[in-house]
Amino acid sequence: MPKPPRILATRPAPATSFLRIEQVDLEFSNGVRCTFERMLPSGLGAVMIVPMLDAETVLLVREYAVGVERYELGLPKGRIEPGESIEAGAGREMQEEVGYGARRLLRLTTLTLSPAYMTHRTHVVLAQDLYPRRLPGDEPEPLEVVPWKLAELHTLLGHAEVSEGRSIAALFMAREHLAGRYSP
Repeated sequence: MPKPPRILATRPAPATSFLRIEQVDLEFSNGVRCTFERMLPSGLGAVMIVPMLDAETVLLVREYAVGVERYELGLPKGRIEPGESIEAGAGREMQEEVGYGARRLLRLTTLTLSPAYMTHRTHVVLAQDLYPRRLPGDEPEPLEVVPWKLAELHTLLGHAEVSEGRSIAALFMAREHLAGRYSP
């Protein structure tokens, strides 16, 4: 395995309310120097929840995604608030977006988006033993909750509103965990 490059310097680039861009000067083990840019999230990361209504049914949400300018069908997710644990953030987001709490929360994994230029991490949490409980959220419109059978993930992949890699990966990981083929 090659030796990682040595960081020579970092400096902030213009910030937004959502993220910051930082320039990183690197020196690789072969002596080559270059500057990369990476995005730093404002906050503590995010949670993505796989809410299991029953042993076979996951609850998805349909939400407008401005990045791709259309509605996306995926898992409930959101930022972790200051002072909040991963599990508390998952419970809160699930209550805000799908109207359920969970008696059992299990961290499955932590995913990155584009590790070559983003430091953002999303913690995937499996939620089971659900009960109705709604909290007010920060979404500009009500989210549509869509039940989906895990046995039908192959048809979900062909759905025109499904393109987010984190949701797809999390759904497959949850299915494998529930089948006893994956353990966090």
